[in-house]
Amino acid sequence: MTELFERIGFLQQGPFSVPRWEALFANMDLLWDGVLVTLLVASLGLVLALALGTVIGVMSASHSKVLRGLARAYVEFYQNTPLLIQVFMIFNALPILFTGMFIPVIVIGILGVGMYHGAYIAEVVRAGIQSIGRGQLEAALSQGFSYVGAMRHIIIPQAMRVVLPPLTNQAVSLIKNTSVLAVIAGGDLMYAGDAFAGRYGHYGPTYVVVGLLYFVMCFPLARLARKLELRAKEA
Repeated sequence: MTELFERIGFLQQGPFSVPRWEALFANMDLLWDGVLVTLLVASLGLVLALALGTVIGVMSASHSKVLRGLARAYVEFYQNTPLLIQVFMIFNALPILFTGMFIPVIVIGILGVGMYHGAYIAEVVRAGIQSIGRGQLEAALSQGFSYVGAMRHIIIPQAMRVVLPPLTNQAVSLIKNTSVLAVIAGGDLMYAGDAFAGRYGHYGPTYVVVGLLYFVMCFPLARLARKLELRAKEA
């Protein structure tokens, strides 16, 4: 009987008590707003990362030492410094460079995760390009293609089969890394969860639900990456 009363007391007053869950579910619109911001930042950040990664990956695989050096400098900087520091640098530098201009934190988040993951995508693209036989590039150049034209029409389309699985994994990582916006009040899912938990003290239920929401966003992409990997191995 004592054990039963203890369990009832835990359900009513513990860190995961029923009233805490009820309060969270009554304010789920706050978390849904955070989910929308996270998806927006992740989508536009991924577009930026793909654009930067493709250009820098092509530069990394070029014959020019200058282009390879510039690409390597970009990749090394972003891969060897924390994303949090990079976001802080953008957050503090842009208002100085563009005096008097209001820059939304969502834009800062898109730039932060986009430029960061662009470095990793560049390495994926470089590896994909180098997996294609060098003779194909030389044959394309001998047929009158420019280097960019050969990459666009011949090399990169073939490399896509190799790079799609790791690109999908990068999309998963990018979604999770949008949580760094919480430190600059970015309005993302993590910030919404922190704000609600800090205001009402319902930390347990809030972080469980926030974690589940990230899982729902990331798990389908993780499964897709696995299927693409298996398909690439079978091909």
